[in-house]
Amino acid sequence: MGILDIFKSQLIDVIEWTDSSANTMVHRYDNNGKEIMMGAQLTVRESQVAVMVNEGQIADVFAPGRYELSTQNMPIMTALQSWKFGFNSPFKAEVYFINTKQFLDRKWGTSNPIMMRDAEFGMVRLRAHGIYSFRVQDPVAFLKEVFGTSAYMTVEGVEGQVKRTLVSGLSDAIAQSKIPALDLAANYDELSQYALQALAPRIESLGLKLESFVIESITLPQEVEQAMDRRTSMGVVGDLNKYTQFQAAEAMRDAANNQGGTAGMGAGMGAGMMMAQAMQAAGQMNGQAAPAAVSGETKFCPECGQKIPRTAKFCPECGQKQ
Repeated sequence: MGILDIFKSQLIDVIEWTDSSANTMVHRYDNNGKEIMMGAQLTVRESQVAVMVNEGQIADVFAPGRYELSTQNMPIMTALQSWKFGFNSPFKAEVYFINTKQFLDRKWGTSNPIMMRDAEFGMVRLRAHGIYSFRVQDPVAFLKEVFGTSAYMTVEGVEGQVKRTLVSGLSDAIAQSKIPALDLAANYDELSQYALQALAPRIESLGLKLESFVIESITLPQEVEQAMDRRTSMGVVGDLNKYTQFQAAEAMRDAANNQGGTAGMGAGMGAGMMMAQAMQAAGQMNGQAAPAAVSGETKFCPECGQKIPRTAKFCPECGQKQ
């Protein structure tokens, strides 16, 4: 091997990164102390952005494609290095590959209840969980605000910050949506879309974009769930008076079927009386007068012998007190 070959072996002529993982966000190209050859080939694949950093300063940004590194396609690097026209010597720089694909199915949940002011129940404590997805939208802002100069970063390194930011803003989003607590379960899609629009700006300053935000469930306090159950039961029952009559009839039938002989007849009569009482009470609830006592019963006045009503306190003929 000649001196020229040894010199070339200390230079980098091909720069690329193949992502073999599902959660890598940033990868710094390992140059092993070598310099980059002017005219080297830089390959940036889809869902990648390459950022060249010179002595800690962000220089040129390369979108997906194949580049032959030269002063023509490295204007910022050329200005930082004060290269003259036609510069053709090797140079040192750090190259960061940033993954811009969506990171899907990230879990979120409320570790502590979030407060919501409801028009019917007042202050209500809610718990919720779901999934979200995000991506790097501004690689330069992401390097400045989050990544820095580390050699490697995975989605777990930023997920905690993103999750806490989203959950902290969820209570405001739910309150601003003005969806009643009893209707939240029926409006997951609408609330998810509203939360997406409200929460997305909170992570833009980190160079990130919130692509989706899905609410899978919202757990209400036990007392609110009990109120919902009572309302559901009322809706199923419908007319309470008819329901009371129906229950009385069912009780009479069951009593007659479960007893035999005279005892069964007695039970049936007792159930019949219960049914009559229930029907009478139902009629009173509807504003109807209860059936009057059986009329037509009479007796004779002991003074004048005239026939008078049995319930009369005085005789209408002679005025004798009965």
